[in-house]
Amino acid sequence: MAEKKTVPAVGEPAPPFTLPASGAQSISLGDFKGKKTVVLYFYPRADTPGCTKEACGFRDALADYDKANVVVLGISPDPVKAVEKFSGKFELNFPLLADADHAVAEKYGVWVEKSMYGKKYWGAARSTFVIGKDGKIRHVFEKVKPEGHDQEVLAWLKEHP
Repeated sequence: MAEKKTVPAVGEPAPPFTLPASGAQSISLGDFKGKKTVVLYFYPRADTPGCTKEACGFRDALADYDKANVVVLGISPDPVKAVEKFSGKFELNFPLLADADHAVAEKYGVWVEKSMYGKKYWGAARSTFVIGKDGKIRHVFEKVKPEGHDQEVLAWLKEHP
């Protein structure tokens, strides 16, 4: 069994990254330091039912995130073409990042061994990190349920301005 990386703790600096993103851009976590709170959510695979539900929830709530000066970034181990297609198909109004070699998922401790129909495989655990303007982790949502997650995160942000 591979060694499990631990999820960064609240108060620790968020692991830095730069990844290709939808909209033919490249996004670095450092782009937001000192400017905005970041909601970084990891999802297993573009254009699958749970991931679509979660992404569309964030899409539909984005005005509330904008009002709170919060940027939403979705990240999956898909190639950039897949996140582009997923973003376009559902008219997502926030960037999706392609972590094709899953290096960022590993840094965040969310690249885990999973099991489906008796087969073991590695994939991204559905998790969300709230990263403060100071670049430190403020909150971690683990074992996220896609339905209503956007509202769960908004509620946490309202309680912890």
